[in-house]
Amino acid sequence: MLRASLKRLKEKNDLLICEKEVDPKYELGAVLKYFQNTRPILFNRIKGSNIPIIGGMFGNRKLYYEMIDTTHEERIHAFINAIANPMEPKVIPNGPIKENIIRRNIDLPRMFPIPTFHDEDSAPFITSGIVAFKDPDTGNVYTAVRRLQVNGGNNINVLIASPMMTELFEKFEAQNKPLEIAVILGYDYEFLLASQVSSELYGVDKYKIDSALRGEPLELVKCETIDLEVPAYAEIVLEGVMVPNKRIEEGPFGELMGYYGGKAPHPVMEVKAVLHRNNPILQVAFPCREEHLANGLMREVELYSALDKQVDVNDVNVTVGGGYRFHGVASINKKTEGDGKTAILAALGSNKDLKHVVIVDNDVDIFDSKEVEGIIATRVQGSKDIVIIEGGIGSGLDPSHFLRGVTDKVGIDATKPLGEDGKRFEKAKMPGYENINIKEYFPSI
Repeated sequence: MLRASLKRLKEKNDLLICEKEVDPKYELGAVLKYFQNTRPILFNRIKGSNIPIIGGMFGNRKLYYEMIDTTHEERIHAFINAIANPMEPKVIPNGPIKENIIRRNIDLPRMFPIPTFHDEDSAPFITSGIVAFKDPDTGNVYTAVRRLQVNGGNNINVLIASPMMTELFEKFEAQNKPLEIAVILGYDYEFLLASQVSSELYGVDKYKIDSALRGEPLELVKCETIDLEVPAYAEIVLEGVMVPNKRIEEGPFGELMGYYGGKAPHPVMEVKAVLHRNNPILQVAFPCREEHLANGLMREVELYSALDKQVDVNDVNVTVGGGYRFHGVASINKKTEGDGKTAILAALGSNKDLKHVVIVDNDVDIFDSKEVEGIIATRVQGSKDIVIIEGGIGSGLDPSHFLRGVTDKVGIDATKPLGEDGKRFEKAKMPGYENINIKEYFPSI
């Protein structure tokens, strides 16, 4: 998983290696932030620990495509195919994750150099832990990235946000039963992407989606203390239970879009066993951009599918500037004058988190924010092209949502008119521009 990815990144010269000693409190996060979480960085020397840290793996869209062997053009259909055609994983007797099994004297801050990122963070946080749990009724395993506040010893908070996990835990809690979970660290691109598929929307075992994405069965081993399987080649696994009827205050924490999430009592996980490979590598993500690219890729599947039912959609972009959830841009092949507004309605109905959407024609590069801004500047008149829907359901990760508990939705129809009027909006063309090789003119560039 992780080690195979690091080897491939190194071979492609896409892995930065830091040999300077780095403090996991603030300094490591500052280095990751400098590169906007788009460069994978292996920190070999961590202050106070002999365990290296990998960060910045999952924040580069182009690199993500390369690492899962797809292309920008093929990505939507590749992801839909994996969801529609899941593949069974494979349980094997043993794996590297069981090279070290620790059941006693578990002290997570002592064992691992867990970073602190921001000055008001309430504690060190595990930011890239993928939490796995099993639905006892179906046997399906579901996974999701959750932030985990490390309270000391074997005690951590679990911020559960998904309805499925919340409902299952509350069901167990009502019976005074613990919910068995595992926290997985040291995974690869397919595993993260599979974790971002909506459990509520598709209800598919995440391990099966992972297997379909990688084109071969994901190899798993059974946990030591709970009834769950985990990847055989992960770096670190924390086994344990979410304790019923126990809450500890969690937060604040520097979250999505750079704001602090508030304080609130959240469920507690008691770690029963720690599994790790020999010479483990701790995986971290600067909050919270890395996994949100993978989340955005899956949101693009949802957005594309919603639009495809209504209009002739060309491509979609759930943008990095909108936290990979609040802003979308879609290009369509406009055929009737109502297509732009229809696309707005379909897009805003595709996901409650989507707050603002821009619909453009197929002559616009929707991944070039300057070009999209230019199209808004020249093809939009506010009185007829902007749609505002007041008081919709929004996201708890949007600070402005809390002002009223609802969120206004905005759609911008930036498509050209059809017919003769549309010719006024055709872009000037420069014959041969696309064939220019600038190095022929400036070899030193």
